[in-house]
Amino acid sequence: MSIRYEQQMVLAMLKLYCQKKHGTAKGKLCDECAQLQSYAHSRLDKCPFGDDKSTCKQCAIHCYKPQLREQISQVMRYAGPRMLYHHPLMSLKHLFKETFSKR
Repeated sequence: MSIRYEQQMVLAMLKLYCQKKHGTAKGKLCDECAQLQSYAHSRLDKCPFGDDKSTCKQCAIHCYKPQLREQISQVMRYAGPRMLYHHPLMSLKHLFKETFSKR
């Protein structure tokens, strides 16, 4: 999977989270979530593994600042299980990658 695909996955998760937790309109992000999205995308752009990266959960390198790592973890804990319903192909592709990744 490409870095761009990972960025789309993060954005989809943030939209689900922000709509439920911050009351934003469907498909929109509040300022806090938009900043987290920008940070996550910049970290993915700088990933040393490039398009060969595993899922962030499996990565040995922690490239997020501790506070932002906790924020994105909260987003993923909430949105992860719901992705199968809202974005089934994207979530199945991610689960496949996580299960069969070499890293």
